[in-house]
Amino acid sequence: MLIGEVARHSGVSARMLRHYDALGLVRPTGRTTGGYREYSAEDVRRIFHVESLRSLGLSLKQIGRALQDPAFTPSALVSDLIRWTEDRLERERELLERLRAIDASAPAGWQDVLRVVELMQGLDSASAARRQQTVLAGPDAGAVPAELLAGAVLGEPDPVVAGALRWALARSDGDAVATLAAGVRAEDVAVRRRAVQALAAMPEAPGAAAALADALGDPDATVRGHAALALGRRGVHAAVPALVRMVVEGRNDVDAAEVLGTLSQDQDQDQDQEHGQDPTPADRILTSLADELARPTADSATRIRLTQALLELPGTAARDTLRHLAHDDDPAVALVASAFSGVLDERVPHETRGGPGA
Repeated sequence: MLIGEVARHSGVSARMLRHYDALGLVRPTGRTTGGYREYSAEDVRRIFHVESLRSLGLSLKQIGRALQDPAFTPSALVSDLIRWTEDRLERERELLERLRAIDASAPAGWQDVLRVVELMQGLDSASAARRQQTVLAGPDAGAVPAELLAGAVLGEPDPVVAGALRWALARSDGDAVATLAAGVRAEDVAVRRRAVQALAAMPEAPGAAAALADALGDPDATVRGHAALALGRRGVHAAVPALVRMVVEGRNDVDAAEVLGTLSQDQDQDQDQEHGQDPTPADRILTSLADELARPTADSATRIRLTQALLELPGTAARDTLRHLAHDDDPAVALVASAFSGVLDERVPHETRGGPGA
């Protein structure tokens, strides 16, 4: 077949066939009397072999070696191709995210596009100082796509820069909760920690509480702790078990005790126990702390932390528990409980204690 006919049947242009000939990849077996290239059936098969290998991403040089060297084995080259393809896909994924970020900013003109691109370049800098400067000196938070800030905070290893990003994210007008919620479910524990911290800084964002509630079951104690403190400060009583566990384990136990105290003062769920109704939030929290105090496995340090947490609880039940602990078999616990019992008594108005003759 002449070159034009081969081009029609193979889909390879005549120009490319001439290029293959010049490189020695596919040289036509014969020539016509007029000097035109004439391809045999074997030549056409070789053309299809070349095209098949090109479809895998091989260069023409690699294809020539594969077809001409009998000792050439494909395994190493295929592994390289897989790695190169993965790298290319990652670059294309990053490009797609950039384009989506620009689209989310609803640019009115090319100057808006350039500002967002400049922001992305600054956030991608290897210098933590430049990343921080980009956040603090960038455009108004409302003009920055929230998804862009959320993605940046999930990947930011520097705690100072991460704090600046959370600040900017909390001031942004966009919806970043979906991105952060996906971060809460990430395999990388560092990403989950950054996600839950960012959500904790967005108390009014719709869906943030639900994402934080999911984090209460996280296997990482730090993730659970951030979620429990954030939810407890919002009045979510589902955080109580995690907060009590923080006191037991000594992780941010002072903050956890303060939040438990705030939750104990929630009167929305108070019921009159004298009429056989459900216990109040304060009673439920007190019961949880008392149960931990009574565990045989609780060591002295743990029981002291739990005793300290009782100081944050309102009501006579907490004072009664402290008075009882003032006679505890553990001298350290008894000393702490006795001191705190006196502090609580000082908080109670004089007349509620029955006056001088009580």
